[in-house]
Amino acid sequence: MLKERVLEVWVNWTLTIAGRIRGRERDAGAGFVEYAGLMILIAGIYTLIDGLALDNKISTAIGNAVSDVVGG
Repeated sequence: MLKERVLEVWVNWTLTIAGRIRGRERDAGAGFVEYAGLMILIAGIYTLIDGLALDNKISTAIGNAVSDVVGG
């Protein structure tokens, strides 16, 4: 009984994935919601960095790291 149920779930999952990859319901790329979520995340990170005044510290740390690599 359990073996048949596991096989049924596996077959359904495989058909679903195959349909999304090659079928009529395939994902053709990121949609507006994904892009909007990404932009909100980036804006949140920017606001956090700006609000905590970390921009100068980050800039200094990057400059020091570049100087260490270049040797200057």
